[in-house]
Amino acid sequence: MLPIGRQGHRSAPIRIGDDVWIGRGAAILEGVAIGRGAVIGANSVVTRDVPSMEVWAGVPARFIRRRSDGTPNATRESLVP
Repeated sequence: MLPIGRQGHRSAPIRIGDDVWIGRGAAILEGVAIGRGAVIGANSVVTRDVPSMEVWAGVPARFIRRRSDGTPNATRESLVP
C-alpha cells in the first residue's frame, strides 16, 4: 500500500452556470457542475452535480425543490384583468 501522500491527486474544475446563488460557507467539491439558476444553501457541502433551476442544501447537499422559471402560470394570468 502506498501512503496517502504518494498516491497522487487529480483535480477537476468546478463549473458554475449563470444566475447561480451560493450561500455563505458552502463547499463545492472538485468536478461538480452547478446548472443555471440553481441555489445552494448556506454551509452546504455539494458532492455531486446540481441541475439547473433547483434548490439544494445540507451536508451532503440534497435536492430541496425546483425553482420557478419566472413564467406566469395559467391560473395567475386568468386573475389579472
